[in-house]
Amino acid sequence: MTGWLFERMHAWAGEPALVFRDVPCTYAALLARAEAWDAELSARGVAAGNVVLLEGGFSPGAVSLLLALVRRGAIAVPLTALLRVHRAEFSDIAEVQHAFTFDEADAWTYAASPREVTHALTRKLVARGHPGLVIFSSGSTGRPKAVLHDFAGLLEKFRPAGARKRSLTFLLFDHIGGMDTLFNTLANGGTLVVPTSREPDVVCAAIARHGVHTLPTSPTFLNLLLVSEAWRRHDLSSLQVVAYGTEPMPEALLGRLREALPHVKWVQTYGTSELGVLRARGREGAPQWIRFRSEGFETRVVDGVLWVRSPAAMLGYLNAPDLFDEEGWLNTQDAVQVEGEYLRVLGRVSDLINVGGQKVYPAEVEGVLLALDNVRDVAVYGERHPLTGHIVAARVSLVTPEPLDAFKRRLRLFCRERLPSYKVPARIELTEQEQFGARMKKLRPAAGSAEPTP
Repeated sequence: MTGWLFERMHAWAGEPALVFRDVPCTYAALLARAEAWDAELSARGVAAGNVVLLEGGFSPGAVSLLLALVRRGAIAVPLTALLRVHRAEFSDIAEVQHAFTFDEADAWTYAASPREVTHALTRKLVARGHPGLVIFSSGSTGRPKAVLHDFAGLLEKFRPAGARKRSLTFLLFDHIGGMDTLFNTLANGGTLVVPTSREPDVVCAAIARHGVHTLPTSPTFLNLLLVSEAWRRHDLSSLQVVAYGTEPMPEALLGRLREALPHVKWVQTYGTSELGVLRARGREGAPQWIRFRSEGFETRVVDGVLWVRSPAAMLGYLNAPDLFDEEGWLNTQDAVQVEGEYLRVLGRVSDLINVGGQKVYPAEVEGVLLALDNVRDVAVYGERHPLTGHIVAARVSLVTPEPLDAFKRRLRLFCRERLPSYKVPARIELTEQEQFGARMKKLRPAAGSAEPTP
């Protein structure tokens, strides 16, 4: 079931698996810690099928515990300190029975949470005898959704041998992309470099110091990277691939990134908490257009929305209705354009702005505004209007202060030459607040709302 992964890891015993706080941890050391966790889990009464919360990050202790839970057939619920405010709620939803918490120094504490596992989906997974993974996703409404995966099924896509790479752990420990980075690295004998924070200078310093080859990240962070000019202050010559996902990439931003780092290959990925990260290939010269190349994976587009059928899809939500149809197709709720075998993701259907019957996707307008001088970041959203249904609104962060009236005039003049009139923001607000959340993903109010979705 998952034995192949541990056999491979044993074969790379002397190679570095992790670099945590600039200290390498070999595959042999990581496996030895996983063995030690086996004894600890037995002593704590953690059995196959138990639900175990694991709060931490990509430290040797937390990663080795995760490996021990996978081998034991337990159900792991990863969480980071950034979302600790939701810990009690998430524990109740997932029916957590044991909890391990790691601090920044990799020391840990334990707490038992006596309760029975009653959810039908979890019990179905336990009956299979497979390990599980629960990932929390905010969903289109902002309400946390608990996504239950068969961990053995998720790991199967890493069984075919891939390239050995030195990758940076940018996506979080409780993010499906973070799990993908971790196990893609371990399954191929690579090295995972763990930065102490996700500040642009810290990330760039880690890339330079440890010769990082691949950076999985988000367009939001890449915009921060350019604005901060951290890329100028560090030697990024080892960096060969930047894999970006989690949200649409503005064309103007991608163009500036290519100018700044011309030696880097820019690769768009596609993934959701419900599906994992899917293998995709960009079109030559236009990486925002992708086609999928995962085996056993099917796609179709219905009314402009992407549907997927995959053996690696989630078993279902623990606290929400499923998005599967009767034939096993999953509604991703992502709007797409289609050209032959290639797709372009436009954004979430829930983000769509309807201006008098005309569709506006925020990412398109954001991409234009990011090219305007003095714009640091921007979030575009729909605001209700009695005549048109919605108007386009924009919250803008500036590099240096500028009078609002003067900025509005400059923005509208700039947009007039680049966007149809219905896409030009009718309401413009300046803010000093960050426009992204803990996952380095754009925060924008849902269409017709005044509050950002997490």
